[in-house]
Amino acid sequence: MSKLGTLGARLHHGEIGYDFVKNRKIWYGISILITITAILGLAVRGLHMGIEFQGGAVFTTPKNMSASVATAEEYAENASGHDAIVQKLGDGSLRIQVAGIDTKTSDDIKDQLAEDLKVDGERINAELVGPSWGEEIANKAWQGLGIFMFLVVIYLAIAFEWRMALAAFVALIHDITITVGVYALVGFEVTPGTVIGLLTILGYSLYDTVVVFDSLKEQTKDITKQTRWTYSEIANRSINSTLVRSINTTVVALLPVAGLLFIGGGVLGAGMLNDISLSLFVGLAAGAYSSIFIATPLVADLKELEPGMKSLKKRVMAKRAQGDAGEAQPAPVTVGGDQDGPEDAPAVVGPRSQPASRARGRGRPSGKRR
Repeated sequence: MSKLGTLGARLHHGEIGYDFVKNRKIWYGISILITITAILGLAVRGLHMGIEFQGGAVFTTPKNMSASVATAEEYAENASGHDAIVQKLGDGSLRIQVAGIDTKTSDDIKDQLAEDLKVDGERINAELVGPSWGEEIANKAWQGLGIFMFLVVIYLAIAFEWRMALAAFVALIHDITITVGVYALVGFEVTPGTVIGLLTILGYSLYDTVVVFDSLKEQTKDITKQTRWTYSEIANRSINSTLVRSINTTVVALLPVAGLLFIGGGVLGAGMLNDISLSLFVGLAAGAYSSIFIATPLVADLKELEPGMKSLKKRVMAKRAQGDAGEAQPAPVTVGGDQDGPEDAPAVVGPRSQPASRARGRGRPSGKRR
């Protein structure tokens, strides 16, 4: 078995582990700090909405253009008076996006670009995008997100309990906020692909959370009938038992997404991949983090508020205190079953009894054998 497999088996059986629940205040603090940073970035910088949401025009030049992206961007901004986004496609053509312009302005910009780039104006393809279409997409996305959240809460409340549903809901809001905040800080363009990526990461995040919750539900069955573990300790064991599985799932999912983001978008310059790959990359990482460090510790906090769990914790702590006191005082050594010792203490006797074959003369008076 590989080292990782051995580690996973030892974590699953509780032989080793890290106390995630005990250190939950640290994770809460880190999450709050990241979330505040994301919200500040969103408030200060805002989202760079794509042309699909603002409306405007998209110009596509002929293949194998000699002009650079920077030069074409300068030409487009001078011709339109607006910010322009230029991408170089695989066939060498340029894709120029200019937001907030109408049909008449689009024709004038097209003619000016043809003159600056020294190409025939008929060979530049111009497509107009109305802002109403982008608003419709945004509204549909918000509706889909709301329906998804509602169904998730209902399902988790039925399959598990309302505390787990609430914790999963908080974790999902945490993941969305961080992902949107990173978009604002990085300045990537928000496109319909971004919306698709945001909705996709919710499924991944929920999957990791449900895996831990399922283990927790199984291990806490009839929890009040024992006095060995508290709810928080069993919750921590559930996290550790599924930790390697969660890490493996996240890493396998992140590898192709990282290829899209860093190789496709960064090295090869395929900018159209950035909108969806960034949301997937950040969302997958945030989802794995929230399922381990946020959702399950939050469930433990909510459950520990129950009277039954409080009573269980008191019994567990009292039993451990009795055990510690018993270990501090060594048990007395008794001979022949001294009644002063504990009832279940084994009697300590003298030399080991002889076998039956050597005990034939037992009970006879001393003296010579006749």
